[in-house]
Amino acid sequence: MTEIALSISDLTVALPKEMEREYAIKGISFNLNRGEILCIIGESGSGKSVTASAVMGLLSPAMTVTSGRILFDDTNLLTIPEAARRALRGKSLAMIFQDPLSALNPLMTVGAQIVEVLVAHGWGDRASRETKVLDLLAEVGLPDPKLLRHQYPFRLSGGQRQRVMIAIALALDPHVLIADEPTTALDVTTQAQILDLIRTIQRRKGMSVMFITHDFGVVADIADRVVVMEKGDVVEQGTASQVLNAPVHPYTQRLIAAVPRLREVDRITEPDDAPVILEVQGLQKIYRSSSGLFGRQRVVHAVNDVNFSLRRGRTLGVVGESGSGKSTMGKVLMKLVDADGGRILLDGRDILPVPEKEFRELRPRIQMVFQDPYASLNPRQTVGTSLTVGPVAHGTPHAQAAAKAHSILAQVGLDPAAFDRFPHEFSGGQRQRIGIARALMFDPDIIVTDEAVSALDVSIQAQILELLAQLQAKRHLAMVFITHDLRVASQICDEVIVMHKGKVVETGPPARLFRAPEHAYTKMLVDAIPGTQLEL
Repeated sequence: MTEIALSISDLTVALPKEMEREYAIKGISFNLNRGEILCIIGESGSGKSVTASAVMGLLSPAMTVTSGRILFDDTNLLTIPEAARRALRGKSLAMIFQDPLSALNPLMTVGAQIVEVLVAHGWGDRASRETKVLDLLAEVGLPDPKLLRHQYPFRLSGGQRQRVMIAIALALDPHVLIADEPTTALDVTTQAQILDLIRTIQRRKGMSVMFITHDFGVVADIADRVVVMEKGDVVEQGTASQVLNAPVHPYTQRLIAAVPRLREVDRITEPDDAPVILEVQGLQKIYRSSSGLFGRQRVVHAVNDVNFSLRRGRTLGVVGESGSGKSTMGKVLMKLVDADGGRILLDGRDILPVPEKEFRELRPRIQMVFQDPYASLNPRQTVGTSLTVGPVAHGTPHAQAAAKAHSILAQVGLDPAAFDRFPHEFSGGQRQRIGIARALMFDPDIIVTDEAVSALDVSIQAQILELLAQLQAKRHLAMVFITHDLRVASQICDEVIVMHKGKVVETGPPARLFRAPEHAYTKMLVDAIPGTQLEL
């Protein structure tokens, strides 16, 4: 018989009274077996993370467990004293959080943070803890552990920070590991490395892993069994093969259908002879930094001799790993960062030498949708203020700007009542629609989107991509679509450039580029796409 590592039965967690529904999770039951990877999948608000927090004893004080049991080694975690819960947390039950930068202490070196876990549980002496730290950093594949242990989290890449989080979670060889969306914001190659690392360590140590995700591509790559959650309920569960190949519940079917896939043929938009609205020639951006006793200068070519042209009504995709120069190039196009060379021709006019005061009049023509709409919207301003402040500053009467904002909110699928609400009152997908609405307020010719759908659920992601396609067709917008997700680029782009260490290494239509890549780097990106079996 299969041994059960963790059993959840009839678990209900109540939400505060002012929330839109009564329960975060309601009467859910499932088991995590020893030595397996169980994926819990669902959209934002489905109750995935609340379930994980309930297991770890990390629920918000505003939430209340009203019924159910969580059994670990025949002990109900919901009834034991907090001191006993704390003794289990980190030692027998460990968790990897979604955002390692906010989960790690910015004022402590990564080595000190691992030692902190060992000391808290009385593990070893000083010498053995020092050795353990180096062993853990090596085990999770971090380079030069002796040097890296003295680094602070902000000096590490996203993938390296996630590996540090895994090292902390593994420090005391837990029996159960909970991973809450650990690869959501990572590029495809780093995501593939983290998934392979978790799978390898799990098999070597015989751990039980509860892996929370909203991406069925990840499920296809890593899961033994799957639990599907919708609005606090478990709607389907079974082996990965059963759920992926023969989903029973309509919600599961919709989630699988929403996973973006590589196109066989390219989409048809504006004709190839549409006028060129943006042309980039030999674009350069160099970062220089001094370090060390003698001030040795480090030179990084973030954008190195980039060339491309963009026609009206078409979408140019820019793909590559973190650090490839994608976002820097987007900021240079917007003149948010100064270029060090090259030309950016907007309707034939080079905008690089244009003074900022004069470019202010041109800025409405090229707008940007940022990766994190919550961070780019002022939390103290209503949505209406965020939408109208720009046009009003450019001379549009307030009443006219407000009327236009109401119209555009409807165009992006939001209730006009959103005009008077604040950003925190919306979901992630709704905030991204607000970001798009703000960009449209100027009737731009070009929109630059920087990872605009990377952190969204696949179903919300599909809605935003469809919205962008509709708006583009209606307004003949040109778009520069920056993303690390090749599947998304395949869906929305007419042409794609692949960037690696600041350079464009390959370019072409997405169907050809991703189905038959020529450059070794592009092949590596394609091979790292999660859930390739879902293509079949």
